[in-house]
Amino acid sequence: MRVIVIGSGIVGASAAYQLVKRNHDVVLIDNARKGAATDAGAGIVSPWVTQRGEDWYHIARRGALFYPDLLANLEEDGENSEGYKKVGALCVSSNPEELDELERLVRAKSEKASEIGNIQRLSSKDARKLFPPLHEDLQAVFLSGAARVDGRMLRDAMIRAAKRHKLRLVGGEASLIKEANSIVGVKVKEKVIYADRVIIAAGAWVPNLLKPIGVDIKVEPQRGQIVHITLPNTDTSNWPIILPQSNHYMLAFDDSRIVAGATRETGSGFSYQITAGGVHEVLSEALRVAPGLADGQLKEVRIGFRPMGPDILPLLGTLDNFSEVIVATGLGASGLTMGPFIGSLAADLAQGLDLDIDQSIFKPERNII
Repeated sequence: MRVIVIGSGIVGASAAYQLVKRNHDVVLIDNARKGAATDAGAGIVSPWVTQRGEDWYHIARRGALFYPDLLANLEEDGENSEGYKKVGALCVSSNPEELDELERLVRAKSEKASEIGNIQRLSSKDARKLFPPLHEDLQAVFLSGAARVDGRMLRDAMIRAAKRHKLRLVGGEASLIKEANSIVGVKVKEKVIYADRVIIAAGAWVPNLLKPIGVDIKVEPQRGQIVHITLPNTDTSNWPIILPQSNHYMLAFDDSRIVAGATRETGSGFSYQITAGGVHEVLSEALRVAPGLADGQLKEVRIGFRPMGPDILPLLGTLDNFSEVIVATGLGASGLTMGPFIGSLAADLAQGLDLDIDQSIFKPERNII
C-alpha cells in the first residue's frame, strides 16, 4: 500500500515512521513553512497536572506512555539523539493551599498512573537546589516522571530512521487530486503522485489543503512566541521543568539553555512576527518566577503557529466523504505531549485498523457550538 503523508512535523513524521516500519510505501511531503509548531514547541511531557477534562487527559496520558516504545524503536534504527529525558517537573506556587490542592490531585491520579513517579512536596530552598534561578518565595510539588523533549531533534530522528526503511521525501506545496468521488493522490510541482491513502498532518495549514475539495475543518493558527535564554558555563542538563499556576512555563536543555514560554495569540493568523509585547510578556513572567535568569543571554525567539481546533481535543479520523483521507491535527499546545502517539494512530487508520479509543470525539469535521 502506498501512503502519502502531508506535513513533516511531529505528527506526520511519526505516521510516516510507523508506516515504513510496517513495510508500506510512504511518501512524506512538506513545504518547509515558517512557523511550524514542532520547530517552536517547548517540549513538555507532563499531562498529569493540567485540568482539561477527562477526554483530553486520557489521550494526553497515552501520548506520554507512547514515548518509551518509540524511543526503543528509534534506538533499534540507530537513533540516539532524540532530545528526550526524564528530568521531573516542579509545580511551583507561593500559595501553600494551592499546592495542597495540586498535590491531592496528582496523588489521586497516581493510583492509576504509576508513570507519574515519585511525588514530593518541596520547600523553596529544596526547589532552588533543583532549579537555582527560582524565586525564593516559591514552594513546589515535584513529579519525577515528567520529561522534556526537543521536538526538532525527535522529528529529525524519526525521519532519518524512516529513510533507512525507504521513506521518500518530497519538498513543495501539495494539492489533493480528486477523481470521481475519491482522492487518488497529490500534485507537487506539476508532478502527480498517486496513493491508496493520504494522511494530512500539516498542522494549522490543514484547512488550506481541504477547502479545494469542499471540506471545512475548524482549525485556526494561534501564534506562540517562545524565548530561549542561555546561562553560559552552567550545567542545566538535569534541571526540571517549571510549571507555575499559569499558562507559562520553563524547561532546560543540555546546552546551558532555558526555554521560557509562551504567548497564546488567538486570531494571529499566519503573521510570522516577533513582537515587543510578546517578548515582554514571556520574559516578565519568566523573571517573576525565576529572577535568577536576569543575567542570562537572550539566544533567540522562536515563533510557532499552534493548530487550534474547535475544542481542546485533537482532530483525528477519516473524512466523511473521502474515507481514503485521514486528518491528524488540532493538537494545540499539546503537540509534543501527544504528537508521536497521534501520528501512530493516523498510521493505524491508514491501514484500516480499529483504534482502541472513542473515535467519535476526535471526528475531524465536528463543530462545537
